[in-house]
Amino acid sequence: MKDELCVRVRDVHRGFGDLRVLCGVDLDVRVGELVALFGPSGSGKTTLLNLIGALDQPQSGQIEVLGKDIVHLSESRRTKLRRTQIGFIFQGSSLLPTYSALENIDLALRLPGVGFFERRRRAKAALAAVGLSAWADHMPEELSGGQQQRIAIARAIALRSRLVLADEPTSGIDTATVRRVLALFRGIAVAEDTTFLIVSHDPLVAEHVDTVYDLLDGKVVRRLPELELEKTERRDEAWVG
Repeated sequence: MKDELCVRVRDVHRGFGDLRVLCGVDLDVRVGELVALFGPSGSGKTTLLNLIGALDQPQSGQIEVLGKDIVHLSESRRTKLRRTQIGFIFQGSSLLPTYSALENIDLALRLPGVGFFERRRRAKAALAAVGLSAWADHMPEELSGGQQQRIAIARAIALRSRLVLADEPTSGIDTATVRRVLALFRGIAVAEDTTFLIVSHDPLVAEHVDTVYDLLDGKVVRRLPELELEKTERRDEAWVG
């Protein structure tokens, strides 16, 4: 893992009307790191992910992604950054219903200008990585919710982005597949220095990442490793008991 930062957030505030969601958030995510962000529903996890992904703007504060001050980038440069450097795994998969699994991935690769043969090669490799090669020609309505989510994961990794922002990527997926997906993320991080920022409620995710944060009362707090160890020990004791 490299020492350089992929994401740097400083004193970020974001609210909606009278509702204050993020109240001075600070966050560092290093290149090649797997980071999980936990918090109760409505705590602002997705809001923070959208800010880092240049889909939204903070009311105040600084956000740097891959060395760029994205708060002050023009909209055209923000769009280019999203298309070429940031992969998104949205909650609920967000697949286009009239496109097959393979075509959904292929379409995402057209935006940054990847050539036809390279698009097909990457799309098929991504489907194989999530175990869905046999479903390449299936439409989203023919797939289970878990399979749709795995297609969304394949779409993101096919882009070979330097940063992947994942909003509940393991939702609706069985435990064995969750472990496979997280191992896939780890392999990509190690091989390509890709950084993963994962919003989740899944305790299994916390066991497979480098750093865990909790978003509470509008601020991000790092979860201490010893607290994770205590939770693991309690689970083990309960299992033995």
